[in-house]
Amino acid sequence: MGVQDSSLEDAVQDVFLVVHRRLPEFEARSQLRTWLFGIVLRVAQSHRRTVRRREAHLVEVNPLELDAVSAVDQEGPLELIAQRQAGTLLHRLFDQMDEDKRAMLVLVELEQMSVREAAEALGINLNTAYSRLRVARAAFEAAVAESMQDDARSEAEVRLTTAVGKNS
Repeated sequence: MGVQDSSLEDAVQDVFLVVHRRLPEFEARSQLRTWLFGIVLRVAQSHRRTVRRREAHLVEVNPLELDAVSAVDQEGPLELIAQRQAGTLLHRLFDQMDEDKRAMLVLVELEQMSVREAAEALGINLNTAYSRLRVARAAFEAAVAESMQDDARSEAEVRLTTAVGKNS
């Protein structure tokens, strides 16, 4: 939901604290899963706001430099790089989306909730949920296609530059 890896443990702890504090108030008007996801959404939103305020005062650092190298022996360096690039792309695409659409897409596509459950978790009308999901999917697919075109252009430029350098 857009919480940075460095804040993930804090966000999870905050979710547990809110659940512990609010569990006696749970009225079972919705599924427990839906209620929990509502808490997760609000905690994630709060953490993103906090990070934005902090980042206004910090120097930007490349997240790839901060990632620790995986200790898994089966994965080679190319697989690790591909996973990091995919993760970075996914986060970048989610960051470009409106919060409402991102939440809907995460609930349905990643959390495997039904559209009805996601609508309950977000407190929106079912038709609005379907509309947001359709628009979010289209925006995500367009952003992925655009990213792939940008990558293809970059590769072509590198090949052209290399060919020109060899012919010089």
